[in-house]
Amino acid sequence: MDALRQAVGRVESSWRPASAEESFEIVRRRLFETMIEQPQFIARDTTAKAFFDLYRTQHQEFPPECRDSDYEKRLKAAYPIHPEVFDRLYQDWSTLVKFQRTRGVLRLMAAVIHSLWEKGDRSPLILPSNIPIDDPRVQFELTRYLSDNWVPVLEKDVDGPNSLPLRIDGETPNLGKYSACRRVARTVYLGSAPTAKAANKGLEDRRIKLGCVMPGESPAIFGDALRRLSSAATFLYQDGARYWYSTQPTVTKLADDRAEQFKADPDAVAEEVGKWLRNDLRKTGDFSRIHPLPRTSGDVPDDRDARLVVFGIEYPHTKDPGSPAVHAAQEFLHNRGTAPRIYRNTLVFLAADKARLKDLDDAVRRYLAWVSIVDEAETLNLDPHQHRQALTQKENANNAIAARLPEAYQWLIVPTQTSTQATGIEWQSFRLTGQDSLAVRASKKLRNDELLISGLAASRLRLELDQVPLWRGDHVPIQQLAEDFARYLYLPRLRDTGVLIEAVRSGLALLTWTQDSFAYAESFDETAGRYRGLRASQRIWIDDDSPIGLLVRPERAQQQLAAETPAASDGAAKPSDGSGAAPTSSDEEAAGTGTATIPSPPKRFHGSVLLDATRVGRDAGRIADEVVAHLAGLVGSEVKVTLEIEAVFPPGVPEHVVRAVTENCRTLKFTAHGFEKE
Repeated sequence: MDALRQAVGRVESSWRPASAEESFEIVRRRLFETMIEQPQFIARDTTAKAFFDLYRTQHQEFPPECRDSDYEKRLKAAYPIHPEVFDRLYQDWSTLVKFQRTRGVLRLMAAVIHSLWEKGDRSPLILPSNIPIDDPRVQFELTRYLSDNWVPVLEKDVDGPNSLPLRIDGETPNLGKYSACRRVARTVYLGSAPTAKAANKGLEDRRIKLGCVMPGESPAIFGDALRRLSSAATFLYQDGARYWYSTQPTVTKLADDRAEQFKADPDAVAEEVGKWLRNDLRKTGDFSRIHPLPRTSGDVPDDRDARLVVFGIEYPHTKDPGSPAVHAAQEFLHNRGTAPRIYRNTLVFLAADKARLKDLDDAVRRYLAWVSIVDEAETLNLDPHQHRQALTQKENANNAIAARLPEAYQWLIVPTQTSTQATGIEWQSFRLTGQDSLAVRASKKLRNDELLISGLAASRLRLELDQVPLWRGDHVPIQQLAEDFARYLYLPRLRDTGVLIEAVRSGLALLTWTQDSFAYAESFDETAGRYRGLRASQRIWIDDDSPIGLLVRPERAQQQLAAETPAASDGAAKPSDGSGAAPTSSDEEAAGTGTATIPSPPKRFHGSVLLDATRVGRDAGRIADEVVAHLAGLVGSEVKVTLEIEAVFPPGVPEHVVRAVTENCRTLKFTAHGFEKE
């Protein structure tokens, strides 16, 4: 009995499969010549050290065991095949019933090495990503142990002349330089195909990079390739950091089909683009208003403030003379509906690039497809993994639109005229750049090129008045000036009328008004030929909403001021006593003193005014400019301004208003405040 047991044991031992390390050596010896020369050993050690240094210095990108010194020994032992190839074959493929650990590996690697040799591959090691699955001999060895439905998976999503990885590499130069998508797909297939029915499917992203990256290459390139594949492949699944191929289509295939169906519904795509545009245009930049996606020119009011008109995708811009966006801009600039547009120097236009619209259209259709899948998850009977995948892909599609919208809407179209003599309108196109929202980018570009003015110097206004010229004789109404700047394209494009009014105010306060600015008059008396309320070199309040008054040429204002000053002086020296006779020196003598009495100037001022409760800021500003500023400007003056508020509320004040007003009064340091019941 013991003899029989020993005999059976000897037979059993002889049939025990070789270990992985032994298999390395068996395959190496059968496929490669034994290294005997010193340069061969040097090449092996140099290659192993280069790979090990990569894994050690960027250890966060690769599995933990790769940083151990034993892994360098494994690299040398398996040379010129990467240990990851053997690990996947002996740990994963050997679990298949028909796969033979040694013979199966030998057959596969023989086909791989022969194909690489024929192609002249010069890679330092044979990695999983180097296995030429597009070679029929290699593909046969990788599918003979699997079901037949793996063949279309390989041809569509892994490797082949019409495969997705090859197409993405061709469309993305940064990836195509390394054939990154193709190498990632090969690595994922080698590590996931035999375990498709296992509970713990697929490979972690770090192990995928281990099967792809060579010294001198960035792991981030292959991480990007993996993300692109997972968002577009039909048979590639993802669960967290694990990826695997399956013969069952993912929800990606369903999304592709639905995205294709949206080509027949362009209105849905245009509506979704409109939602994204309106959301982006909430930040208006320097524009007072924005008009997104107007259907006709009648939708854009004819006002005097600068505005941005954003065209829909039906009006793209091209560099050709027949640009649909320029044709639409011409219509909007010249007309408001059926009436001619008056204020033309207020509009600029934003349009999408025709070539980039395709990318935006693709992104929007994919987003709509994923939204519909997420919304119908229960109806589609999605399992938890597919539901998570749909949510992830919806978020990816959302990010894709966010990136492609500013790439598409990059053209700012601006109408200009070089001079008053120019008869035609010149249309300038500017490409927008930067990270801001669309309107902010547009306003920055216009401001930098002085095509939109948010602050106008008084001297610049004087220059325009003289050069164009904008004077109507010796003066020009301020209201007319606001009309001019809004109408004529050869004038600076102002953000709004407030920019002009501020320039007028600062110009009127200049001491050098005769050289750099102008004078102000309330009106002109044509009968008398003089200006009423003529003033200069002082702060004057002018209302933004309805500016009144005239700007007067400095030389004309000087003439009137010089002519009227002596008369005012004479009148002051010889005041009338009411009898029509000028007072004598005896009249000026004080009784019993014999000396002339000189009236003393006033030393105090007081005043009160009732303000409009709805326009307190405006009225208080006028009082500060036209009254307080004069008093505070006197040497040695002490000016005290007190604001008194009295309010009556017959129905009673709500509690929350009482609390808010009381707290704000404390914060603003009111000397006295309070509510009364009667």
